[in-house]
Amino acid sequence: MKLLVQPDDGVAPLVAAIKGAKKTIDIVVFRFDRREIETALEAAVERKVAVRALIAYTNRGGDKNLRKLEKRFLEAGVIVARTANDLSRYHGKMMIIDDRVLYLLSFNFIHQDIDESRGFGIVTKNAKFVRESRKLFEADAARQPYTAGLSTFVVSPLNARKELSAFIKKARKQLLIYDPQVTDPQMIRLLQERVKAGVDVRIIGKVAKLGSDLKAAALTTMRLHTRTMIRDHHQAFVGSQSLRNAELTARREIGLIVRDSKVVNSLAAVFEKDWASKDLAGDPVPAKAEDVEALAKEMPPLATAVRAAVKKAVANTNGEVLPDDEVKATVKKAVKKAVKEAMKEMVQEREEPK
Repeated sequence: MKLLVQPDDGVAPLVAAIKGAKKTIDIVVFRFDRREIETALEAAVERKVAVRALIAYTNRGGDKNLRKLEKRFLEAGVIVARTANDLSRYHGKMMIIDDRVLYLLSFNFIHQDIDESRGFGIVTKNAKFVRESRKLFEADAARQPYTAGLSTFVVSPLNARKELSAFIKKARKQLLIYDPQVTDPQMIRLLQERVKAGVDVRIIGKVAKLGSDLKAAALTTMRLHTRTMIRDHHQAFVGSQSLRNAELTARREIGLIVRDSKVVNSLAAVFEKDWASKDLAGDPVPAKAEDVEALAKEMPPLATAVRAAVKKAVANTNGEVLPDDEVKATVKKAVKKAVKEAMKEMVQEREEPK
């Protein structure tokens, strides 16, 4: 198992991995602007490597770029699949080489994340991790249901809240956290409980006012993008999930929980270096009201939310016909909740680096 540290390691390890592929490359893309990686993928196709790209159906402000990327990939012979729109966002980042090496990344395939931001990546040949990542890739590429099968392979919205809650609860001495937005009330309470239990909890990033008593600091030496937790110098989580509701329950996010001592100790060392250059983190800047068009773009899961609400209401009738007024009330409630969640996410994301 190896650790990639950005911006120190740069794009070279990713390009080398692609150049070394013999049979297959599966890559998940949320944001992408690295020509070196694109060129390496095109060259892989030319040498008869089967390259598949699973590309997010949307990202904030970059839909046109995603569709252009799809076109270029297709023209180069890459097999392209687009993620479904049942989740508000497909935010995971990973690459699987020859069905034997997994690159699980907290950073996107873009200059800003790789060259200017703190980010981490886990490179592993662990058979269970590789198998589970392939299972997820196949399911999402085919737009089929995925069932989480490994507690240390953290996938939102399926097992992220459960596994990350357990990860936090197990902290006995120290919990070091990189997170641009710690806002989920349940997670904040868990962190506060650990502090009361005498655990050294430190956060590089921003925390909601509910957690104003937590020790938090801003990263001043570079942009912060990673989501990472290091527990008791024993285990670490690296992934794309922030400790906020949207990324735990409404989006596709992917992460790993690892216990490799070299990786964990390296993460802790980088954290301590970054913490030494900290500034006290201020309260999030109040967000301005968003326009209707922007809000609409964040509403893909609305139909899913309405279906789930109606299904639940019908189940409670024990087979009886649901009155029209009750159907209307159920739909209205579901829509109101979905809009509220979308607006809340947008407000938070005004301060989140991408």
